[in-house]
Amino acid sequence: MKKHLQQLINGAIKNLQDSGKLAADLTVDIRIDRTRDPKHGDYASNVALMIAKSAELKPRELAELLIAKLPKSSNVTKVEIAGPGFINFFIVDTAQQNIVAQILTDKKTFGHSDIGQGRRVHIEFVSANPTGPLHVGHGRGAAYGSTAANLLAITGYTVHREYYVNDAGRQMDILTVSLWLRYLESCGEKIKFPSNGYKGDYINDIANDLKAKHGNKFQQPANKIFQNIPEEINDDQSKETHIDALIARAKELLQDNYEIVHQFGTNKILDDIRDDLAGFDVHYDEWFSEKSLIQKNEIQKGIDALRKGNYVYEKNGALWFRSTKFGDEKDRVLIRENGQSTYFASDVAYHWNKLQRGSQIVIDVLGADHHGYVARVRAAIEALGLDHNALHVPLVQFAILYRHGQRVQMSTRSGEFVTLRQLREEVGNDAARYFYIMRKAEQHMDFDLDLAKSKTNENPVYYIQYAHARICSVFRQLEEKDLNFKEEDGLKALSHLNSNYEKTLLTNLSCYPEVIKAAAENLEPHQLANYLRNLANSFHVYYNAQQFIVDDSALRNARLCLIAATKQVIANGLSLLGVSAPEVM
Repeated sequence: MKKHLQQLINGAIKNLQDSGKLAADLTVDIRIDRTRDPKHGDYASNVALMIAKSAELKPRELAELLIAKLPKSSNVTKVEIAGPGFINFFIVDTAQQNIVAQILTDKKTFGHSDIGQGRRVHIEFVSANPTGPLHVGHGRGAAYGSTAANLLAITGYTVHREYYVNDAGRQMDILTVSLWLRYLESCGEKIKFPSNGYKGDYINDIANDLKAKHGNKFQQPANKIFQNIPEEINDDQSKETHIDALIARAKELLQDNYEIVHQFGTNKILDDIRDDLAGFDVHYDEWFSEKSLIQKNEIQKGIDALRKGNYVYEKNGALWFRSTKFGDEKDRVLIRENGQSTYFASDVAYHWNKLQRGSQIVIDVLGADHHGYVARVRAAIEALGLDHNALHVPLVQFAILYRHGQRVQMSTRSGEFVTLRQLREEVGNDAARYFYIMRKAEQHMDFDLDLAKSKTNENPVYYIQYAHARICSVFRQLEEKDLNFKEEDGLKALSHLNSNYEKTLLTNLSCYPEVIKAAAENLEPHQLANYLRNLANSFHVYYNAQQFIVDDSALRNARLCLIAATKQVIANGLSLLGVSAPEVM
């Protein structure tokens, strides 16, 4: 309907241009919005306010001219001017009722569109370091990225979902040393475990697996390991120095075996992450290894691409990127004085790789703690030749878990955290997926475990699923009464749907394609989550107010068509969120 109204307004503008009352070269982006108050019609446009200045007319005067030149439409009953010059459209009931036939025809594809026109989207999300199991904080990024990708895929984009595996760098070295020290304990060595090591029980489990596979192959005497290693004092610097010295000693003593221990730990944790995400209905087209950037000399290729644009320079023995040229607060180091590449250099190489693979839109879903990183990544991707507007970096706030009103403390290093798997086992995938999505990604989120597990109307996912199950129960009741649902007869009798409850439900159903489009274009899956809750509410109100299985067959089948369409839309929306649509609850 919005497209139809835009065509009507375009027709009016062309008529005014042909008569010389508007400039022939006038262009305008016509916006059509739904009205909040039915008294003001069904749709409104601010087009008269937008072009009044260029037309040298008052907005209300221009609105009157546009209305007078609007082409006739059987879908519009009345057009009015409101406020300073808004044009309000009143739509015939049959136009709203036609949405039922469209839903029942399109079924699972209702709401799909081609607005993306096949443009290639690379979306990277979660990408947690493989240093331990995913915790509940990672779950929000997983649910967000997965749903955003689903929305883009059904709106005409070619979507590539990717997990960037940070399997190189210092954190992985700390993991390797932590694993090796626990392995040595299993071999009988007395180890003073470093404060900055990874302490979770999962490290012990992996260490036991390492011992089971390789026996005592990697054993070294504890006194040899800790000989001349700087002591930990009660300050951060000494702890960092201590763990770095242990990393160096491990590499010295293990030599080629260091990589075996490193890869063993990485693989174990990565396998667990893969399994956890698959169980959460989160799937990827590719798991991209940071190590591969090093092995394939991609870091140098990325730097060469920047050098070609004259965006690098040397200073104090280091190689720098001119990120200030693109709005960053300061230039960034690519290669340190010691010849080691930085994490940022790996990110440059990774984004250069994305562009080489033909990505037209790049989406990096990052945790909110990475907000300071956005400017430098945006600078790099622009320097590499992609319009900075093609880079989108949604910042996802970590969820804070509450149980019985008390905040659950989490620390990956200490091992005191609730894993995503534990959350899924406690509240279920459906509640976890919906709760993660129901608020805007950058908004702070308190995850209430007690609410997520409750089977009440206060639990939004339960409320939505219950609407779907209720509709299924209506059709079961129909069978129990030996009555048949005649869809064709119902579609012919949609004019019977004239109660306020039915009109509200029809309006909500017709909003679904608009919600999908907005949620996809703005990367805001919470719009869909909120829409489904409102749709469920409209249905529950309708269910409590009117009977569906009535004696009048025409009215009965019309109402059954309406609720069948509602059931379809709820199922479609929940599927995009990664939430099931149960038939019985």
